[in-house]
Amino acid sequence: MSIYPSFVKFPGFRSIKRRNFRVMLALALFATAIAGERCALAQSAESANEGRPMVSVGVAASGYTLGYGDRRIIGFSAWIDADTIRRFGFETEVRRLEYRQTANVHAETYLTGVRYHLNYGRMQPYVKALGGVGHFNFSYNYAKGTYLVVAGGGGMDYYLNRRWTVRGDFEYQQWPQFTYGSMNSLGANVGVRYRVF
Repeated sequence: MSIYPSFVKFPGFRSIKRRNFRVMLALALFATAIAGERCALAQSAESANEGRPMVSVGVAASGYTLGYGDRRIIGFSAWIDADTIRRFGFETEVRRLEYRQTANVHAETYLTGVRYHLNYGRMQPYVKALGGVGHFNFSYNYAKGTYLVVAGGGGMDYYLNRRWTVRGDFEYQQWPQFTYGSMNSLGANVGVRYRVF
């Protein structure tokens, strides 16, 4: 009996690892470019908003690939952002992936962490680093588990007006203590954000 999980034997597993490496490399380059940027295109903040904390809530449709048998699954996400015009902030997100599941395999994550963003007119590119817990339901309800999850990602908010924003982002998750060895998950989210105050 093999000690390796079934998804290691999956024919596309090596290509998934290569693809995930390329995505992580692209995210790292994106984060480096943003962190190294020196306000060449910056504009001054409105005096009424400078340094003032802003709180926003949002919802999104999510599509992810789970490393457990290369399952593609969709769901929804909700988040709260608390940040300032001074670029740093916090994000807390909840994601439930349960639609188009096979063999009743689904997952949900509860993550929180930091965000770094820039403001260019109506656009707000950002990167984020999150950590928290994930709940995983194994095939045919055989077992359930709760695991540590760490994630990194980035995306873009586009302001429609003072309150409403459209968001698109990518996120790479690592489940380092997963039952069958470290598991990763990669996905995208598209949704809207509303500025509460």
